[in-house]
Amino acid sequence: MSATSTLADPSMLAKIDKLFACNVGHYIDLPQIVVVGDQSSGKSSVLEGLTRLPFPRDSGLCTRFATQIAFRRSTIKSISVSVIPGKDAGTDHADTLRGWKRADIDDLGGEQFAEIMREAQQLMGITSRNDTNSTEEDIPTAACKTFSSDILSIQVSGPDEEHLTVIDVPGIFQRVTKDVTTKEDKEFVREMVAGYMRNPRSIMLTVVPANVDVATQVILEMAEEVDPDGQRTLGVLTKPDLVDKGAEKSVVDMIEGRTHQLLLGWCLVKNPGQTEMENPSFDRHAEEDRFFRTAPVWSALPKDRVGVTALRARLQEILARHIRQEFPKVKLEINRKLKKTKMELEALGSRRDTPAEQSRFLIDMADRFQIVVGKALAARYTDDCFTEHSALKIATLVVQRDEIFSQRFASHGHTYTFKVSWDVDEEEKDATAGATQESDDTDCHDHLENEQNEVDNLQKLFSSLQSNVSTRHFDDVGDLVDILHPTEAISHPRARGILDWITALYENSRGFELGQFDPSLLATLVKAQTKNWQGLALGYTSDIVVLTHLFIETLLKYVCPDSTIYQNLKSAIMEHLMERYQKALSLVEFILVVERSGTPGTQDPDFNENLRRR
Repeated sequence: MSATSTLADPSMLAKIDKLFACNVGHYIDLPQIVVVGDQSSGKSSVLEGLTRLPFPRDSGLCTRFATQIAFRRSTIKSISVSVIPGKDAGTDHADTLRGWKRADIDDLGGEQFAEIMREAQQLMGITSRNDTNSTEEDIPTAACKTFSSDILSIQVSGPDEEHLTVIDVPGIFQRVTKDVTTKEDKEFVREMVAGYMRNPRSIMLTVVPANVDVATQVILEMAEEVDPDGQRTLGVLTKPDLVDKGAEKSVVDMIEGRTHQLLLGWCLVKNPGQTEMENPSFDRHAEEDRFFRTAPVWSALPKDRVGVTALRARLQEILARHIRQEFPKVKLEINRKLKKTKMELEALGSRRDTPAEQSRFLIDMADRFQIVVGKALAARYTDDCFTEHSALKIATLVVQRDEIFSQRFASHGHTYTFKVSWDVDEEEKDATAGATQESDDTDCHDHLENEQNEVDNLQKLFSSLQSNVSTRHFDDVGDLVDILHPTEAISHPRARGILDWITALYENSRGFELGQFDPSLLATLVKAQTKNWQGLALGYTSDIVVLTHLFIETLLKYVCPDSTIYQNLKSAIMEHLMERYQKALSLVEFILVVERSGTPGTQDPDFNENLRRR
């Protein structure tokens, strides 16, 4: 047994395998080693050396789906094969795949392994126009499925096995083959491979021919996109026997880490030729060992960096270390998702198949809704829902909006600003009646100076305010756009000119009154002076409608997490809510008409006294 094989915790590896089998990998990134490369990179030969399985390496298509191969040490020798449905698999297709399993396999020799691959392809629905068992009439072009996102899972256990799991994915290709692949197939494979590579817990075994310029290899470019620092990329160079004489130095530099540096480094393996593979007595490992011992340029390389045996040992060490590092994180993430899912399941409530159960479900929901409403209106925010959803703090939000309305109404509700006083008191007039002309001039000067100071103070006051204020504080909700009052910009009141304005209005409105003015003039003045009331009042009411609507929507979602039921309930109450909202806005408009269009009147007992003193 290799020393590295003891580095991995068998129970930990078994748990990862079970997570894969349960399709947990569709929801959580699982630690894995994925083998990637071009179709002509020698990837299948590398896999065969690692797994001792006769992967197809013919001139046509190689792998058409992902294959997970897991080796586990066990006292009993066994081989089992199953299919894990892909993420996009339909329910019926997924059930069919899960129902298929082969556990009666004694050996995965060439012909038997090929038969399993063909059976898996048929089960996945993979066909192509060049299948020998189908005619062109049998398979329309549009119906051909050349690749699948389903996963073939192979479990090999035995006393001589060492713990290792690798995932083989189809090789990417740049050109399509007529009647075999299409542009859609090319993009499908590329996206499938990229999906495995994007998993931040994937160790990428990137297979690249040593006899080509690595800068031109698309697979390395894809690896750099998802792993720019090279922390989870292990490079494998193949076909060293085909490297041109004089070009060996570039390969040696990569293996020894001087160029194209990767944290996990590079390994070099030799692929058997077609003639050698057809020889039943051919020993791949012995031939590879002889090649790296006798070739002058390769014999000086570190022994743990050359040969498929060294690569396998390195992968076992990397996988063991990687799983020890990532397994606690995976466990924590699974527990979090389980907790969240259980909470969502509990939130759905009890079963509701019968009318009685459905009625009970709605009553319970209404009770929960009303309890939260009571607490929200009383500003008792002790429940978690108020922390999670700020829109439920309706009392606080309305009070804050009330304060804004009050401030804006006081500062911007009028067109002209009234002066604090228009003249001196009668007592002051009597006290100054006998003053000299010099004193009169001085008083006049002081009066003008005081008046100017008053104007300056008013200007400072209004300059501290915004030039304009908005009548709305909250954005519209999509359902309510048609009924809400649009946002207006209200300018601050004019600090000067109110007397001129009143005088001009009087002169343009007087009739045959003797020493008096028409009472209707006062109504006209009030309506003009309060023209900002409408925008401020309707803007305030529209904001309250928005807050109310968001409160109802948020609370309804909270007590009813089922999106279908939520939408149905919302549709059922929306018409009623719209009527209430429109009624509120109409009532405000009615109050505005009453307050602004009639003859002004007051019951203030101090009004006449203040008027007399003026």
